Order: sequence, then structure tokens, then C-alpha cells
Amino acid sequence: MALAGLSRRERQIMEILYRQGKASAADVRGGMEDAPGYSAVRAMLRVLEDKGRVRHQAEGLKYVYAPVVTRDKAKRSAVKHLLDTFFSDSPEQVVAALLDVSSKRLTPGELDRMAEMIEKAKREGK
Repeated sequence: MALAGLSRRERQIMEILYRQGKASAADVRGGMEDAPGYSAVRAMLRVLEDKGRVRHQAEGLKYVYAPVVTRDKAKRSAVKHLLDTFFSDSPEQVVAALLDVSSKRLTPGELDRMAEMIEKAKREGK
């Protein structure tokens, strides 16, 4: 369940919820840059709930919202969507594109860790 298919504001809300774990509408609004009104945030949370992205529970007199899926599961889903949509289901093309746009920002340590992940995948694939 990737963040694809969500508006910019909905993605912003999801990022806040992933960062905080759970939050009330007021907490979400407080974490938003250039925040809309409180009722608009509540409406967006209801839409996200209707889309199956968040759930709420009552805590005292307020609702507290939390993501339905973990951030890791959402990341995997987003990568799968990206892989299927833009890279013809080719992990090699994804890595090539990542290296193309990020190679100057990657530290030697990051490159070493990526190489270790590739080696581990090779060993596990045998």
C-alpha cells in the first residue's frame, strides 16, 4: 500500500503519522508546513481512513489516527509500484537509475554497505 495515489497533502499527513506513530488531527496540523485549517485536516484524515490508509481510535474526547500498514511495508509496496511502473520489473534498472542520480552523494561507506547487500543476496540466491 504505497503512497502512490495520494494527494500531496495526504502524503504529508502519512509522513507525519509514520514519524509520530499516531497523532490527533491537531497534532497532524501542527506538524504540517503551510497547514490548512483544522476542519480540512480532519476531512483529509477521514478520506485517508476511507481509502484504508489510516485508522482511528478514541482517546478521551479526541480521535487519534495511525497508519494501517507499517512504514517498512509501505516502502516495499512503493518500491514494487515504482519497479512495475517505470522499470519494467527490472531491479537492475532501478539500481542503475539510483546510482545515476545519487552517485555523487553516496559516501564510500554507503557504497560498501550496498555492495555487501548485493553479495548477501547472491549468497542467499544460490
